[in-house]
Amino acid sequence: MKDWKIVHRFEAVPDLPVLAEVDVLVIGGGAAGVAAADTAGRMGKNTWLIEKYGFCGGAAVAGLSGTICGMYMASDDPDAQPEQVVFGFTERFRQALADKGGVTGPQRYGKTYTVTHDPLMWREVADDFLEQAGVTTLFHTAVTGVIMDGDVFEGVVIESNAGQSVILAKMIVDASGDAAVIARAGMGHYFGDNGRIQNPTMFFRIAGVDMDKYLEYYGDDTICPPKVTENILAANQQDDYDLPRHKIWIFPTTRPGELMVNATRLAGQDGRVLNVIDPQDFTEAEVFGRRQVRGYAKFLNNYVPGCEEAYVVDTGVEVGIRQTRSIVGVETLTNDDVVNCRKRKDGICRTPWPIELHSGDKPKLHWLLDDYYDVPFNTLVPVVGENIIVAGRCLSAEHEALASARVTAQCFEYGHAAGIAAVKAIDENKRIRDLKGEDIRSTMTENGSAL
Repeated sequence: MKDWKIVHRFEAVPDLPVLAEVDVLVIGGGAAGVAAADTAGRMGKNTWLIEKYGFCGGAAVAGLSGTICGMYMASDDPDAQPEQVVFGFTERFRQALADKGGVTGPQRYGKTYTVTHDPLMWREVADDFLEQAGVTTLFHTAVTGVIMDGDVFEGVVIESNAGQSVILAKMIVDASGDAAVIARAGMGHYFGDNGRIQNPTMFFRIAGVDMDKYLEYYGDDTICPPKVTENILAANQQDDYDLPRHKIWIFPTTRPGELMVNATRLAGQDGRVLNVIDPQDFTEAEVFGRRQVRGYAKFLNNYVPGCEEAYVVDTGVEVGIRQTRSIVGVETLTNDDVVNCRKRKDGICRTPWPIELHSGDKPKLHWLLDDYYDVPFNTLVPVVGENIIVAGRCLSAEHEALASARVTAQCFEYGHAAGIAAVKAIDENKRIRDLKGEDIRSTMTENGSAL
């Protein structure tokens, strides 16, 4: 097998056709990738997007996470109304969903709020955005190699049922969520806290719910009340229940009589932490995730009023992935940055979301009350590597910090920033690392971001 990364571009691929030479190439069609591609396309660049599935959405759609978390401030005041502090591309996309009836209004989530979206409409809005921005999208296509000139990214090798080919690009946005392009080039990355990462989960939806009866029992907070946790513990005393997570979250959707459920906790059958970069771990998570879904669905039928006749509509196409690789960035978002709500002149996104750490039998939440922190631009820039920037959950962040910074509203804005940076680097003939975060922030503000 050829080692693509150590040879020059045309020496590396003498026997593969060059499919295209583009300005901006975005890898991954999740929230960050759609935002990056839309932004670069609207700024006039020849932009292509590569996505392994037949639709965009990433963790929000394939993983069925189903919410746009991270838009609203948190407060200890039980009467506090939703206060939105993240706008820009995030708000454009939310509004487009709302125009289709594809997103709920704000729902209580502990001390803050979130909204639930329709995953099918999410795909359609993404299709519309990319088409209107003039982006060329290739679904059912995967990156299998990178083309390097030293530390400079010059393109990628892609593979589909049509075979292998090459796309050469002036700038690449790695929005894979897994830092897949960075890792293929052998650039610096790490996994969580000395290899310990957050648990994946298998989201699912149930229909046939008597919503009035359900809400009267469960309440309007999507985080379960103590009586539900007590019932899960009671059910686990019976031989036919095995419910490893005791604090679950349930969200009413845009569809009548339907709930989206975040309840499963997936670990290896030997108790190890599953890392879905490993296909064996990924497979184990999928198989046992679906089995856990049936267990929690049975619990809802038997213990939660209004859910007696409910049935599983679907699960995620893949498990919900919270964390895999993080890049070694020019700058790292620290745990102290988050808990102290640090503001930055080079910040490209406000984040009011709590540290939401999924490890063990229940999530751990550290709330940021009546405040937010800024994510600095250089957390998206790898410490080594030119012509590339990342967007999404693989930004450079410490373990607990990432448990706050990884959510959908923020990923939209990371993509927004990455798209602007890629275009500026081309137009100004600069390395991405030589761009100023303040300038990226200024353009984002012009585009409607609140910074």
